[in-house]
Amino acid sequence: MKLVFASNNPHKLSEIRAMLGSEHDILSLHDIGCQADIPETAETLEGNALQKASYIYERYHCDCFADDTGLEVEALDGRPGVYTARYAGPQCSPEDNIVKLLHEMQGKVNRKAVFRTSICLILQGNVHVFNGIVKGSITEQKKGTDGFGYDPVFAPDETGLTFAEMGVGEKNKISHRARAIQQLKDFLLASRPETFNGNES
Repeated sequence: MKLVFASNNPHKLSEIRAMLGSEHDILSLHDIGCQADIPETAETLEGNALQKASYIYERYHCDCFADDTGLEVEALDGRPGVYTARYAGPQCSPEDNIVKLLHEMQGKVNRKAVFRTSICLILQGNVHVFNGIVKGSITEQKKGTDGFGYDPVFAPDETGLTFAEMGVGEKNKISHRARAIQQLKDFLLASRPETFNGNES
């Protein structure tokens, strides 16, 4: 199955291609010639994912999916939330976001946080939404060198290690994105017309 993933982020593309497997041909925005800066102006993760997927479907008329991810920190009243990717400003780097987050968390005893990923799939014109959640905490300093984004400062409860300390393989077993992608994968498998009673015709 050929699907467009509404992103050019090489880290996300690599993770998603690894999780979905070789039976799915995942194309990037670059692969379909889309150079647009797709708007993300919704007030929820689901809304942003739908906005991005709809943009591609309406203009390129192909099956596609998009995601949006938010880090919600309890001591910061749920921030950065929908602004996770641009927490330190419109042109910020991932490092800028981490610096701002750790600064705001200085002296905070409660370091509980939740990472959420929402995926919107548009398949043959029909919209489907999948959500993945992982609970954890914000570390006091960066740990690990793998991963991207907030991975060096988010430690899921299951391991106590940050995502950046785990390596991609371990992260993909428990991460918020992995859980949402697994739901997407299960849905795509169940939707295959050639599948009947678990066997391909």
